[in-house]
Amino acid sequence: MENSQSSPNSEKYLPDLGFRVFKLDTSNIRAWNSRPNDLEATLFDHQDHLLEGRTEADVLYELLLKLGLDLCVPIERRRIEGMDVHAVGGGVLMACLAEQITREQAEPLALGLITWHKALAPAGDTTCVFRDSAFADDVAKTNLAAILEQHGIQNVRSI
Repeated sequence: MENSQSSPNSEKYLPDLGFRVFKLDTSNIRAWNSRPNDLEATLFDHQDHLLEGRTEADVLYELLLKLGLDLCVPIERRRIEGMDVHAVGGGVLMACLAEQITREQAEPLALGLITWHKALAPAGDTTCVFRDSAFADDVAKTNLAAILEQHGIQNVRSI
């Protein structure tokens, strides 16, 4: 069966030009708009800092831009503890943007990240980024960050 997008005679013909095309859009991260008269609603609205409908790729490329990394750096992906983890630029940036990280998953996830990080052996410091709302509780987040820091990954952030 022929793909309609691969035929030059098709109206939907999209040739593979060998490069990525990006379109400028609004940020994937929700802007803080406080409503002093309704603080409870403001806090509730910002439980998840990422806008609905945005993919992990959307957020990952925004992180590249915000951290000043080239959009052409290699990106690898592995499944660790059932979650997609991305290593950008040979491990300069490692990101897990899973929607849920339980207490039970925090330690194996951290150890998997450390093992992969050691294999990549990045030339400079590594930044690890996680979705803040993914953590089941503060204990899961604190444990994961502490394990990473004990193994030399000092820059741990959440969005």
